[in-house]
Amino acid sequence: MALTGMAGCGVDAALDCNAICDKYASCYDSDYDTSACESRCRDNAADDEDYKRKADVCDACLSDRACTSATFSCGADCAAVVP
Repeated sequence: MALTGMAGCGVDAALDCNAICDKYASCYDSDYDTSACESRCRDNAADDEDYKRKADVCDACLSDRACTSATFSCGADCAAVVP
């Protein structure tokens, strides 16, 4: 019951955003400001269900992929979430 309530508060979006921003930093730009990315992503997900869906799709695509594979497989899915 508690987990259901937490998911409604944006925990899922926060986890997706953290994973997406961390993956971007580790694969493409080690100096990338992940805190700003995560904050922007969480704010956008809270305000826009379509953005939240895009973050979910991006996170699912990135999950368990190496950087090269993620670049070619997830670029279109993640373009709206990270630069």
